[in-house]
Amino acid sequence: MSIPAFTLGIEEEYMVVNPETRELTSHDQRIVEQASRVLDDQVKAEMHQAVVEVGTGICKDVFEAKKDLANLRRTVSQVAIDNGLRIGASGTHPFSHWSTQLITPNPRYEDIVNELQDAARSNLIFGLHVHVGIADKQMAMHIANSVRYFLPHVYALSTNSPFWEGRNTGFKSFRSKVFDKFPRTGIPDYFNTYEDFIGYVNLLVKTGCIDNAKKIWWDLRVHPFFPTIEFRICDIPMLVDETICIAAIFQALVAKLYKLRTSNLNFMLYTRALINENKWRAGRYGIDGKMIDFGKEEEVKTRLLILELLEFIDDVIDDLGSREAINYVHTMIENGTGADRQLKVYEETGDLVKVVDYILEQTLQGT
Repeated sequence: MSIPAFTLGIEEEYMVVNPETRELTSHDQRIVEQASRVLDDQVKAEMHQAVVEVGTGICKDVFEAKKDLANLRRTVSQVAIDNGLRIGASGTHPFSHWSTQLITPNPRYEDIVNELQDAARSNLIFGLHVHVGIADKQMAMHIANSVRYFLPHVYALSTNSPFWEGRNTGFKSFRSKVFDKFPRTGIPDYFNTYEDFIGYVNLLVKTGCIDNAKKIWWDLRVHPFFPTIEFRICDIPMLVDETICIAAIFQALVAKLYKLRTSNLNFMLYTRALINENKWRAGRYGIDGKMIDFGKEEEVKTRLLILELLEFIDDVIDDLGSREAINYVHTMIENGTGADRQLKVYEETGDLVKVVDYILEQTLQGT
């Protein structure tokens, strides 16, 4: 059996901001239309007009991914500036209200709004999706089952949405609380085989719940159309280096679990109910709280569990060429997550406009 390349693909969702008011602004897809002349299909519209989505190509390693992503942030930002706008990387906008924002005219989005109503209209949030290439669907399903345990640990590192509609929510990631209103979200159950998963999808299609598997919005999924495992749990990080670090960790987890499986070793499977306890803590406290070590059956500081995760993947990261990218975790732990830094600016200034300014500046740092 040949070892997969574990290619990377990264999708980011940016908020579009009026530089005068710092409010979200519906831009009538001008940014998408103009950026696509340079970036082709690497830039897309999203359900809300105040969102721009970008996606890297299929990247062979983190170096290629970082180069591609930095170029995307830089290019889309310049197009926004040319149109008198700005882009920012934050899981939520600190004070803009969703009810003033327009939906992108598109039959798919209109169907979603018609079905989900205010759950869809209020879903004005910004995430990071990481694809790791693995063509064998059975292996991908096995890895997806096992890797669920680690999702809260990486999610804690990504937390970058403490504010919602002008309030400090008390959460490091309120984005996930907004998204929880959608059906078919959160940590998935495990499936014994890929055929079991397809059976589930087919049942939902047959009974009119969904028209295709793209409407399964779990925190993790074996992608229905691409040969990838897609990680969807994270807030969009503020910095390119943070995104690349998180993508590298997901890639290394897939490689490590593949290595265990092909050595006839398995990682313990935990129930969705247990993993959800850690996800809730990660969203509430970020890296500053404690999570449950289910093996020891005790609480452990999240920062220590993240360092244990690094030890777990250490034997695969040199082969992947990602040690430098993953070592950025230590900087993230020292400087705090995007949420920690947003809260610090607010604590120092008492001004959410200053928080938006900080987000806009950080979004382009390192590009």
